[in-house]
Amino acid sequence: METISGSEIGHALSRRAVLRGGLCATAGMLLGARAGQGAVVASNPAKAKAVIQVWLWGGMSHLDTFDPKPEAGYDYCGQLAKAIPTNVEGIQIGELLPELAKQADKYSIIRGMTHGVNAHETATYMVQTGRESGDRVVHPCVGAVVSLFKGYDAGYKGLIPPYVVLTEPLGRFSEAGFLGSKHKPFATGGDPGQRRFMVEGVVAEGISDERQVGRRGLLEKLGTLEGTAGGDPQIAALKKAQEDAYDLILGNGAKVFDLAQEKDDLRERYGRNTFGQSCLMARRLIENGVRYVTINYKGWDTHKQHFQIMRRKLPEFDKGMASLLQDLSDRGLLDSTIVWCSGEFGRTPKVQWEPPWNGGRGHYGEVFSAVVAGGGFRGGRVVGSSDAKGEAVKERPVHPVDMIASMYQLLGIDPEATLQHPQGFAVRLLPSAKDGFKSGGKLREIM
Repeated sequence: METISGSEIGHALSRRAVLRGGLCATAGMLLGARAGQGAVVASNPAKAKAVIQVWLWGGMSHLDTFDPKPEAGYDYCGQLAKAIPTNVEGIQIGELLPELAKQADKYSIIRGMTHGVNAHETATYMVQTGRESGDRVVHPCVGAVVSLFKGYDAGYKGLIPPYVVLTEPLGRFSEAGFLGSKHKPFATGGDPGQRRFMVEGVVAEGISDERQVGRRGLLEKLGTLEGTAGGDPQIAALKKAQEDAYDLILGNGAKVFDLAQEKDDLRERYGRNTFGQSCLMARRLIENGVRYVTINYKGWDTHKQHFQIMRRKLPEFDKGMASLLQDLSDRGLLDSTIVWCSGEFGRTPKVQWEPPWNGGRGHYGEVFSAVVAGGGFRGGRVVGSSDAKGEAVKERPVHPVDMIASMYQLLGIDPEATLQHPQGFAVRLLPSAKDGFKSGGKLREIM
């Protein structure tokens, strides 16, 4: 079935412009997402049903967080020279992460992440796809692949699209790659930390639910669709999509995005800020069947004023991330939900005290840390290590392809599968060592 775009819907209803609002955009989104070419089935037994990706946009310093090096001295640790014990004997993390220290039995730390790339765009592409940039193919990110194997083509029935981004796409590359717009994420926009979460296409500022109900009644009275359908399957599909869109705006779908339904003490526990409420929103989405949620968490590109920013940002991160892990565990969701926390790279271990940085950390892809939890990953472990100053991998390098292949396996997706490119040739889901890609192997130590 040919996809009807939101703009085509708008043109068809141009004489009814008063009814456009958020409905047509939402209907177009739903119809486009559900236009499929047949079932796609994950081929392996799955331990995980869904993923929450906490993307630390700009890259987080491993020395300040999950790989502290107190003995390295002031030039490396700066004002954050302490490591604190966790609830797992032998594991220490950064001093500004006390809540995550209480949850270390739930997650594992990958201290040997590496790819050697120091540019945002190319490093982002590599960490999110497992591929180097520069070949003739734009490969899909993990979220788009999960959307393909776990989304509408595989029998997903959810009203909310299977791949959601809180709150804006990275913009570094096309997340869907050659899979096309059907597997792009639904980016919510808005800010879940505000009084009302203004989700684009679902919640419109200045338009009340009562007004939306009135619009729906007017549309039905005008008979816009019934009078023109004439058995046309595209119009019938559009009508169904609009009905679903109204359910998303006014029914059960809208309730998922309404954080006011959560208890105040839980919202406080997550933190009354954009990141904390995004973590809570991610849990709600997973609880309602969404397959992949990315939280794009800005503010980690700390070339200047690094330590001042960390003293603000790390407590916020600590509170939201720890609450997410505990909440998922309390609700019985952690066993079936992978939580993956990483940026595109780390930050330079040696502090750049010289002007113009004056105490900043630059881009660093030689070694950095990631955190994984749930969905078949064991907690309370450390994989790999960096050297005494955190400047290189000391043992057990883990490359982006290793991380992604491990998650695919837990999701029941064959990492060695091939996908069909629209131009007619087959593309491996992930590269292999035979293709010259560096690999340390899947994370079998914690799977």
